[in-house]
Amino acid sequence: MIIQSLHKFLKEERLKVLGKWDNLCYNVPFIKKREERVFLSFFFLLFTFSFYLSPQHLNAQDSIPAAVDVNERNNFEFQQHFFRALSDKAIFNYKNAIEHLEKCNKILPNNTAVLFELSKNYTQLGRNPEALNYIDMALTNDPSNLWMLEHKVTILRKLANFEDAIITQQKIVEKHPKKKQVLVYLHLQNKDVEAAKTVLSELREAKLLNAQLRKIEENLTARTVKVVASNKISENIDAKSLFEKEKSFVNLKTLLDELATEKNSDLLKYSEEGLTLFPAQPFVYLMNGKAYNDNKNFKKALVSLQNGIDFVIDNNEIEAKFYLEMARSYHGLNDIKKSNSYKNKAAKILK
Repeated sequence: MIIQSLHKFLKEERLKVLGKWDNLCYNVPFIKKREERVFLSFFFLLFTFSFYLSPQHLNAQDSIPAAVDVNERNNFEFQQHFFRALSDKAIFNYKNAIEHLEKCNKILPNNTAVLFELSKNYTQLGRNPEALNYIDMALTNDPSNLWMLEHKVTILRKLANFEDAIITQQKIVEKHPKKKQVLVYLHLQNKDVEAAKTVLSELREAKLLNAQLRKIEENLTARTVKVVASNKISENIDAKSLFEKEKSFVNLKTLLDELATEKNSDLLKYSEEGLTLFPAQPFVYLMNGKAYNDNKNFKKALVSLQNGIDFVIDNNEIEAKFYLEMARSYHGLNDIKKSNSYKNKAAKILK
């Protein structure tokens, strides 16, 4: 009898919730399509259904009639705050989203979805220590969740904690071997070229090297580090001579900046050399992509730019420059749609 009453109650509640959520969908700017409303309504109902059929409810059947009003109110408030948080995040209002998620956390503590969303919103605000704390709490509930593990790697990269990022990525690789490609970039960012070479070799053996990684492998194979003693260097020495005398990244950056400004054909030559010397410096990839674009070799430009953007961490200015060069490459390839898309990405970052 109690179960029948519960089923009747659930049916009525699903109809109520669907009506309320469908109205909400029409009022949320980013949910325009009917298919999106149907999907979110389905998710909403599924969440409600799973909540009411939780072990806590089924194991206490005798108390269902007495508790149902309280549970209904709490459940509905939880869902309201959760979806308001998603709506706020979609319009980049991360602080409001966090406020709603914190209310969710009070109603239903330690919920994995809430903790994950909190972490993502704190990441968007650049508050990476808090983001790391929440994703660790979420992973306690679901240690092997791929999306949460990848999010943790992103946070650790932003914190320049590459060693822990590598450990986390290795956990991902255990179940998703193709994800080993990310380890190449992490090892390079950790300034461990030999480890990066080892991973590249393993990927080559497994036939998992893509065009970007093949280019990195070529650069690392050709890599020759020349240590040149630099005592007192004349202040009047030109940028090329300075770099030839001491092949440091500072000197290379000065040279590439100068060559790019002058639209000098040597930009390609020195950026290629820079890739072998400094394979984890995004600026070198940017200049290399620019050089290829200048020479109308747009496909090679894209490969270099796509390689380099993976090394960009919390630097909106250089990230926007990558997108603008990518837009230039796609325009050269007559892919106007993608070209405009990357221009818009750059504009959004620079707002």
